[in-house]
Amino acid sequence: MVYASGNLLLCYEEGNRRRHVSPDVFVVRGVQKRPRENYLLWEEGRRPGFVVELTSSSTRGEDTDTKMALYRDVLKVREYFLFDPMGDYLTPPMQGWRLRGGVYRPIRAVAGRLPSLATGLHLERDGNELRLWNPATGAWLPTPTERADRAEAELRRLRAQYGLPDEGF
Repeated sequence: MVYASGNLLLCYEEGNRRRHVSPDVFVVRGVQKRPRENYLLWEEGRRPGFVVELTSSSTRGEDTDTKMALYRDVLKVREYFLFDPMGDYLTPPMQGWRLRGGVYRPIRAVAGRLPSLATGLHLERDGNELRLWNPATGAWLPTPTERADRAEAELRRLRAQYGLPDEGF
């Protein structure tokens, strides 16, 4: 059971929905995958183990100070990653920290990728995109566009194999 979401209010103080944060991406293990209006920590009973924030000129200070402290000290997020898609505000443009003894320690890159123990995947910058690398398969996880292209190619292959028309059945 893994729940992954983003840009969703994560409320962390019981009864006080004004105490919230909205991570760009977060992953929680041990929580059922289902639609939610908000993630209420006290109802779910599980904290995110993995958070990614996409940083920019308008969010950099909040991402590197306020949110980092909240994820570290209050939510105790195991891994926190920052990604600057344009490479304008962070050096290097992709950074990660792992919580150890109440302190975020930098995650060292392996072959140019930041390994995540929380997900078993590696994060990699590919131009202005953040990609996920699966070390078990030695390949990137496909983007939605790549998945759609592969599905379309497979459909064309099957239609050709069975002599079906290109459009419709």
